[in-house]
Parts: sequence; structure tokens; C-alpha cells
Amino acid sequence: MKKAIFYTLFFVSIILFMNPMKLMAQDSNFYIWLCFGQSNMEGQGTIEPQDQTPHERFLVLQSLDCPNLEREKGKWYPAVPPVCQCYSRLSPADYFGRTLVEKLPDSITIGIINVAVGGCDIRLFDKDLYRDYDSTYTESWFTSKVADYGGNPYKHLIDLAKRAQKDGVIKGILLHQGETNTGQEEWPAYVQKIYHDMLADLSLSANEVPLLAGEVLATENSCCSSMNAIIQKLPETIPTAHVISSEGCAGQDFAHFDAEGYRILGRRYAQKMLMLMGYAADQP
Repeated sequence: MKKAIFYTLFFVSIILFMNPMKLMAQDSNFYIWLCFGQSNMEGQGTIEPQDQTPHERFLVLQSLDCPNLEREKGKWYPAVPPVCQCYSRLSPADYFGRTLVEKLPDSITIGIINVAVGGCDIRLFDKDLYRDYDSTYTESWFTSKVADYGGNPYKHLIDLAKRAQKDGVIKGILLHQGETNTGQEEWPAYVQKIYHDMLADLSLSANEVPLLAGEVLATENSCCSSMNAIIQKLPETIPTAHVISSEGCAGQDFAHFDAEGYRILGRRYAQKMLMLMGYAADQP
């Protein structure tokens, strides 16, 4: 009997030594946000030296295997851009997280998961309709991005989120999408279904996991600024949704923010989230 107990303890100690993360309890001070949308959430801003300093309390759960970044899917890394795809660029998610670690207590670690597809219709993230929108564009730049997410970006995000829930607590969802759906008054209803599906599939409560949706580029020559009037209606459909203004954020072309525009937008997402959590935040 004593020999059996000895061998049991011996093998448990070996497992703990070789793979401690698998048996580590969930950390209630590890706050995680899910990020999804299209190209502006992917990140199209130039990555500059000021964006590349890692912070030990700001992490990204890698969503794809990226040999060029020496990162593997499903592992946590310091959140240095790109935080979406292997060759994406600066995203609003970057300065969302960087702002939170500046403002929150040192005991709190921030994590993000970013799954986005440039050019996509919002319904590519509808678990029941995605097959109708996975080839909206036939060009390889689009279809290859969808294929990288196993053909189902929603499931890819949910699978990563379930993995992340073993380590921390999901505190919110960030959305930046709308350009492809410009003019579609049904957009808030499309988002409502996706949001409710996410909450149900991850056993989350809307009151504890708000949705923050950013406005699209609103410069004089932008393609899609009229969509902002529809985005602003989202809280009428989803009471726990909050719209993040893009006013004053500069663009690099007709659809995408420039690097400083992404930084400003990311900080605004963070400022709203801080207010929702009851922390003081600088005014946008």
C-alpha cells in the first residue's frame, strides 16, 4: 500500500514538473477580452518603435501558428503587434490593452484574443450563416484568411476563448466592423445574435460582459462614414452595448485608420471599459 502511494505521488510530481500550466487554477485577476471584426480590428497601422515595448501584464493568446513571429496557436505571449494574424499590423486592441495596464492595479493582468477577417460581412461570425459569407470575395487574400481560421472564424474564436477561460475571466467583447455592411439597417440585429451566441456558448452573462463597438473611419473622404449612424443604434438593440467614437481619428486611406488613429481608438475603448468597471479614466 505504501509503495502504491509512493508511486502515485511520484508520477503526479513528474506531471506537475513537466506541464505546470495545465494544472494551474483559473486566475480571477487575469482579465480577458475577445476582439473580432474586419480589417480595422485586424490592424492596418504602421508598427512603430513606441508600439513594440512589451508589458509583462499585457498578453495575447496567439490565434494562429506564426513561425515568422515564433508564436504557436493557443499559447500566451507578450502582446506586441501584430496581435491578430501573422502579418497584420497595429490594431485598436494594442492600445486598448496598453491603456488598461497603465490604469488598473498591478495585481491585474490583461489578455486579448483577436480573430478578424478583412473585408468580411458581419454574418461571417454568425454560427448558423457563416457558410453563406465565407467566399464573399473570391480573391485569395480573403479566402485564405477564412481558411486560416478553419473556415469558421466564430468557432475559432470560441474555441480559443474556452481555452482562455481555464486561465482567466472574460470581461468583455470588442467589435470593429461595419464597412462591408454599410447602409444595412439590420446590422444591429445581426450583431445581437452573434453577441448572444457568444454569451451562451461561453456561459457568460451580458451584465458582466459588455460589448464595445467602434465607429468606422469618419474622415471627409472615407468610404463608409454613413455606417456610423447605424452603429450608434446598437445600444437600442443590445442594452449592454457601448459605441466608441472615431471622431478625430485620422485615416491612411478611405477605410483604414492610420497608426495614431488606432492608438486613439484603442485608448477610447479602454477608457469606456474602465468606466464600466468603476475605475477613473481620462476623458477621451
